[in-house]
Amino acid sequence: MKILITGGAGFLGSHLCESLISQGHFVICVDNLVTGSLANVQHLLSDGSFQFIEQDVSAGVKIDGDIDYVLHFASPASPIDYQRLPIETLKVGSLGTLNALDLARVKKARFLLASTSEVYGDPSQNPQKEDYWGNVNPVGPRSVYDEAKRFSEAMTMAYHRHYGIDTKIARIFNTYGPRMKSGDGRAIPTFVTQAFNGKPLTIFGDGSQTRSFCYVSDLIKGINRLMLSDIPGPVNLGNPEELTILGLARKILDLAGNGSHLIFKPLPENDPKQRRPDITRARNSLGWNPTVSLDQGLAETIEWFKNSVN
Repeated sequence: MKILITGGAGFLGSHLCESLISQGHFVICVDNLVTGSLANVQHLLSDGSFQFIEQDVSAGVKIDGDIDYVLHFASPASPIDYQRLPIETLKVGSLGTLNALDLARVKKARFLLASTSEVYGDPSQNPQKEDYWGNVNPVGPRSVYDEAKRFSEAMTMAYHRHYGIDTKIARIFNTYGPRMKSGDGRAIPTFVTQAFNGKPLTIFGDGSQTRSFCYVSDLIKGINRLMLSDIPGPVNLGNPEELTILGLARKILDLAGNGSHLIFKPLPENDPKQRRPDITRARNSLGWNPTVSLDQGLAETIEWFKNSVN
């Protein structure tokens, strides 16, 4: 297939580019490099099955020739990035999604939206199922990302119902691995960087809030299976193994093997207390289940950070 990936120079997008090229597809990577990095796809630039276009999907997407699939991954994804770029985040979730869907409609291509577990907000249901509508503050500090993704899901389903476009929606839970930015504010790269620098690991609140961490290779396999499925609505993709943030910090201290310690700061407003996917739909419909253990994934991530200048 000829596949276009918006946000293809980002953390997830670059791994997806690699995976699809390895399967024999031709990949067009579109990215404005606001939060993505050309370094993430530098090794692909000489590949005849890869094309990079620096373009802002919120301003429009112009691609010549046929396209078989549009994967919309463009968006700031970390709290630091989307709070630094609130308008851009809202625009890429609305105008960017509109433009990506219009491209799929014109090219008669299939479409996959990279959504997020953040559509569930601070959930009153645990684990979260796809039919749970969420508990989101529409005017809080996280709303620019949460509501942008909720809107993009609504837009995707509207195009599916109105135009008959073959759509998929991946609700992606906390994913980690190589190529994450050290300063993006998410727990694992932040803790690893703090540990390497001999600084205390910063815990917000008392650390009892939970997350479920999925290694990037598992997530990409789930995306691949979802692409080829016939499920138009949302599918949770994540690792259902739940861990407290305090437990994660202690595990990283053990694996990093240094003398760092923990400090505690107030919990940010609207920070979710729980995050754990119910992946029954993915298991039953896609035959997908994450297989990389947290210890294995963290070891590989820590090794990558050791060898990289972020």
